[in-house]
Amino acid sequence: MRFAKKLASAVANNNSLLCVGLDPDLAKLPTSIARGENPLLEFNKAIVDATADLVCAYKLNSAMYEAEGSHGIDQLKQTSVYVTSKYPNIPIIMDAKRADIGNTNNGYISYTFDYLNMDAVTLHPYLGGEALQPFLDLKEKGLIILCRTSNDGAGEFQDLIVKSEPLYQRVARQVSDKWNENNNCLLVIGATYPEEMKIIRDIVGDNMTFLVPGVGVQGGSVADVMKAGATSGGDGLIINSSRGIIFASNGDDFAEAARNEALKLVDEINQYR
Repeated sequence: MRFAKKLASAVANNNSLLCVGLDPDLAKLPTSIARGENPLLEFNKAIVDATADLVCAYKLNSAMYEAEGSHGIDQLKQTSVYVTSKYPNIPIIMDAKRADIGNTNNGYISYTFDYLNMDAVTLHPYLGGEALQPFLDLKEKGLIILCRTSNDGAGEFQDLIVKSEPLYQRVARQVSDKWNENNNCLLVIGATYPEEMKIIRDIVGDNMTFLVPGVGVQGGSVADVMKAGATSGGDGLIINSSRGIIFASNGDDFAEAARNEALKLVDEINQYR
């Protein structure tokens, strides 16, 4: 199933724009989980089971798994297998910020989509369209391109003027006008920059979805995000929350606590739809 169709189905079925980030940190896991043989996987499975009816997607940050070596990568793969087999209508996003040239891209594509069986991946545009083209050719997959990121230092390069406009606006225009022939491109727009989000929405119109990090721990406002980034139909957003949900408790009630926080966020988002 195409990523866009899978996402639209999850949004409609769960009445949700929430994406839960499955970014487990061994130091923060409940003791009962951390002592197990596959702590990242077991933690993820519990979070997924507790939130699967509340989300439109899951996002997995590759660094959290790579930090644990080959065993971490295996748990990343097994998390993908678990979600795909038990909740096949919920898309999985790999947050890895890929894009390179030549055979390196072939390796990234094989690893992300063949080995891990992800539905979408985050990409960076710095190397230009040449580096992105092998990904852009994958019509079934979601390609989520960094545009205006949520970090404090985002403007160091993204605010530089290129052909009379800031670089982040140039990236949005390039993705919308040149790279989105298969209608499978999305943009990463941080919740911490709602004014820029509004400008980008005006540039790309209603035909592109934004992956929005930065709500919760980073201080982004749901109200501001919805006002600035939602399409005329009240969607067009994948609003991600990771730490604020998955680490809501470090006790044995962690899954229940995660569900409660996810439900609060879904309700808050839906107030503005």
